[in-house]
Amino acid sequence: MHLHTTINGPIMAPESPERAREQGQLGYMQWLGSMPGNAPYKDEAIYACIAAMDLERSKPAVAVFCELIRASLRKPLRRLDLALPRPRRRGGAAVRRSRL
Repeated sequence: MHLHTTINGPIMAPESPERAREQGQLGYMQWLGSMPGNAPYKDEAIYACIAAMDLERSKPAVAVFCELIRASLRKPLRRLDLALPRPRRRGGAAVRRSRL
């Protein structure tokens, strides 16, 4: 997954602050996992922050994503508190039927 897909994707438009935190962490993990193995992390991180700067104020999940990147660049290095989003119901069959 590429950076622009991550920061502009549907996961970066959550409905609550808690979900924004979860989605920002997921976006960071997706971005990190999509980096080529030989890419210099610091350069990629700086590029990601610059690319996401315009969306940082309007999308809370993108702000979390950028803060995680900035935290990963600070010295001394510290462990980032990352977790996958909690599973949640999205309405199931009732919502699908209502969309028809």
